[in-house]
Amino acid sequence: MVIIADCGSTKCDWLLVHGERDQQLENTVGFSPFFHTTAEIEEILKTQLLPKIKPGEVTQVWFYGTGVHDEHRGEIVAAALRNVFPKAGVEVEHDLLASARATCRHSAGIACILGTGSNSCYYDGKKILDNVTSLGWLLGDEGSGTHLGKALLRAWFYRELPTDLNAAFNAAYPEGPDAIKDRVYEKGANAYLASFTRFLGDHLQHPYIQKLVADSLGEFLDRHVCKYSGYQHVPVHFVGSIAHHFQQVLEKCMEERKLQLGVVIRKPIYPLAEFHLHPLD
Repeated sequence: MVIIADCGSTKCDWLLVHGERDQQLENTVGFSPFFHTTAEIEEILKTQLLPKIKPGEVTQVWFYGTGVHDEHRGEIVAAALRNVFPKAGVEVEHDLLASARATCRHSAGIACILGTGSNSCYYDGKKILDNVTSLGWLLGDEGSGTHLGKALLRAWFYRELPTDLNAAFNAAYPEGPDAIKDRVYEKGANAYLASFTRFLGDHLQHPYIQKLVADSLGEFLDRHVCKYSGYQHVPVHFVGSIAHHFQQVLEKCMEERKLQLGVVIRKPIYPLAEFHLHPLD
């Protein structure tokens, strides 16, 4: 059995492949070596994944995850995987490479992640050639679920939401401002902030929400995509829940900047499996 994993801050997809065609998708909570230790990641795997598989049968793990920015961070995850799957070869890569391999395959393009967080790269069909620095959810993550959630909360706290939206927000989140502020400053705040995108999706037809979403996505395109050499001459691909759910707004933002929209994939896990299982296709 081989495993292909795509791990974000909120959720991790694990595709278990038995032979050529027998594939089984499982999920655990997401994790990042910026916020979790090897022991904590190992505990997540033991409690949420191992009850569903036989670890001794796993021969190879290809893991792509958020926060794997260097060898040190990658080793935090790799050590946990080796402990849990002692007979498997383990390869740990950044989720940005996952997005490139899933969307560009063997062609040049710009690959973007718009999920809980955001990132981008220029990919030449074999490797990442350029990456505009992602500053994470505190300083950056433009266009991400976290960025959108912060924009919505700021508008609500600062009394800037239109009356109808304000009433709808109060009804959707009756816990009130003190409870929300307390939760923002707890561990996992980035995923909590991103959860407010559900409200944005439910009210996307409202002009105020459309502008809020467009401003965030436009900021991502301006600060990241438009910084790459030749950015208007290659397709721009996207993976992630935000790109998927707000695709119509994203398309308008792309048209305004004369960008070529490539593919938009909510989950890169199946294209990644194709990349590894049929590398010459």
